[in-house]
Amino acid sequence: MHKILIATTNPGKMRELSELLDAHVEWVSLKDFPALPEVVEDGETFAENAAKKALGYAKVTGLWTIADDSGLCIDALGGAPGINSARFCGPKDPAENRQLIDTRNMEKVLRLLKDIPSEKRTARFVCAICLASPHKVLAETQATWEGVISTAPLGTGGFGYDPIMYIPELKNSVGQIIAPLKNQLSHRAKAIKLLKPHLSALLNA
Repeated sequence: MHKILIATTNPGKMRELSELLDAHVEWVSLKDFPALPEVVEDGETFAENAAKKALGYAKVTGLWTIADDSGLCIDALGGAPGINSARFCGPKDPAENRQLIDTRNMEKVLRLLKDIPSEKRTARFVCAICLASPHKVLAETQATWEGVISTAPLGTGGFGYDPIMYIPELKNSVGQIIAPLKNQLSHRAKAIKLLKPHLSALLNA
C-alpha cells in the first residue's frame, strides 16, 4: 500500500484531505515526523509555496507528499493579504494563541477597508494544492471561493478570516455556516476534488 504524507500538523485538515481524496493509501502527517525541519514558504504565489512544501517534505521523507497553501485575496487591497494571509500582522509566533493572531489579522483588514463601499469589498479565498514525489511535481490544482468582506465579524465558526468573509448566495459568513457545508463549498474542498482524479490515475498507473 502506498504511504502518502499530508504536509500539515492540523488534524482537521488531515482528516478533511484524506476523507475527500478517499484513496486506498496509508496517510501520515507531519506529526509523524516531529524532527523534520520546516520548509520555508518564500514563493511569490500560492502554487509556488504549495509546490515548495510538497517537494521539500517529499525529498526528506522519501514519500509522495501533498501540500497546500491558501489565503484571502481582497480586490480593494490589490490582492492583499494574499500569500501573507497568516502573517498579515507580522511574523507568526508559534507560541502565540492562534485565535489572537486571527483576530488581529481580521481587525487589520476591517481597518484598511473602513471607507470602502460594499460593492468594492469583493474578495476570494484561494487554495493551491500540490502532490509531489521526492523527484518531481506529480499534480497541481487550484480553486477559489468568492465573497465580500463584511464590516464586522459574523459568527465564531471556522478559523482565519472566516467570520469576515461573507458569501452572498448563502446569506452568511463562512464563520456562520456549518462545517459539513463549508467542506463541500470551500476553496480547499474544490482544489482537493480536482486533485482526486490525478491521484487515482497515478496510483493505478
